[in-house]
Amino acid sequence: MSVTVEKLEKSMAKLKIEVSAEQLEKAIQKAYEKNKNKIQLPGFRKGKAPRKMIEQMYGKGVFYEDAANALIEEEYPKAVEECGENVVSSPKIDVEQLEAGKDFIFTAEVALKPPVKLGKYKGIEVEKMDIDVTDADVDAEIDKQRNTNARTVDVTDRAVQNNDIVTLDFEGFVDGVAFPGGKGTDYPLTIGSGAFIPGFEEQLIGFEIGKEGDVNVKFPEEYQAAELAGKDATFKCTVKAIKAKELPELNDEFASDVSEFDTLAEYKEDVKKKLVEKKTNEEKAKREDAVVKAVIEDSDMELPEAMIETQQRQIVNDFAQRLQMQGMNMDQYLQYTGNTVDKMLEQVKPQAIERIKSRLVLEAVAEKENITVSDEEFEKELEKMAEQYRMELSKLKELMSDSEKEIMKSDLAVQKAADFLVENVKEGAAKKAAKKTTTKKTAEKADDKEEKPAKKTAAKKTTAKKDDADKEEKPKKTTRKKKTEE
Repeated sequence: MSVTVEKLEKSMAKLKIEVSAEQLEKAIQKAYEKNKNKIQLPGFRKGKAPRKMIEQMYGKGVFYEDAANALIEEEYPKAVEECGENVVSSPKIDVEQLEAGKDFIFTAEVALKPPVKLGKYKGIEVEKMDIDVTDADVDAEIDKQRNTNARTVDVTDRAVQNNDIVTLDFEGFVDGVAFPGGKGTDYPLTIGSGAFIPGFEEQLIGFEIGKEGDVNVKFPEEYQAAELAGKDATFKCTVKAIKAKELPELNDEFASDVSEFDTLAEYKEDVKKKLVEKKTNEEKAKREDAVVKAVIEDSDMELPEAMIETQQRQIVNDFAQRLQMQGMNMDQYLQYTGNTVDKMLEQVKPQAIERIKSRLVLEAVAEKENITVSDEEFEKELEKMAEQYRMELSKLKELMSDSEKEIMKSDLAVQKAADFLVENVKEGAAKKAAKKTTTKKTAEKADDKEEKPAKKTAAKKTTAKKDDADKEEKPKKTTRKKKTEE
């Protein structure tokens, strides 16, 4: 195999890959061996017809396509490695010569990593972090735990209230005519959950058990069922049962039941500590995001379209994998939401561009600052991964290919570059509320604080934002449970 590279405009290149006639012949023979059992010729038992007889019957090139696909899959990665170019897109393949007895020649048009002209990346000004956890925050977090541990009790002596769980029969009408999908029987609904279209649940408050009533709503203008979008509807509703949550009493016994602590005071202190840690990590992530965006804005780069398209497909593929983990495939999702793959690809394009630019500027910073990953740092990261997957470290190393290890080292260097940027920020003042009562003395104190040098802090690992692909307009949620959520 030999490869030549032709550089094109806008960081594109064409690789011309030549595979020997001997390799092509072997690939054609393998294609014959793979397919012969599917072919039956007169006078031969199925799978026993000679290759030449099949080629005479169906044409000399009957096995060319399978042979070519096998060779491309095998030789293209070798060509990329041999040419030494930094390829950052899926290839656009074109076969130039495919004939037995001659070299197999194909081309691959690819995007190469574009150059980045870094702007200012040290001393970027970011807003000061505000890490303030109040008693109200702690109480709200504990209330979540109380709700999780609440028991439900039947209610028979009052009407529906907010947060009740009702068993509901309903049927929807538009212009007096029932519409498909608008009927439910014995449907469990928590009032205030937002599971139904806006305005529906609030109107159920005050309903009494066994008495029918009307709920009047308007479907959203961008509702997924076009025939209902923007229309007024009336739902005939009957509450058949009411249940209410009974929260556990907030005391030492509750604390010992839901935590490792014996007293409520200890439990509250631990909750506050965890909230501070969570908020600190969130603020560090925001700081990292802000400084990377600032570096991007002051840098110059031109992204090849093929690179963007590859990232778009990757985002959509990642979303499809998450759907599978939730028990739904992409076809079902598209049918349910009325979306298409092409629309999803277009929706995630801004996210794809942001991901690429973030990676490129961080790689550029790592190169400029000679940021590398030591063997010790790499070993520690492998140990964390082995612990996460509950696997022996030696086994993990054995399973990882050399290319996977190099990608992992590159990712670690990028994260170190992000940490470097955050450690070199210049803290600006937090946003101030415009209050007339602010005194000159208060303002002077704020200015004094701004002049203090920024404290160095470790940045949270950069993570991709959630796919825009899952930000669809939700259909009327009476037909399914909410999805869970990169």
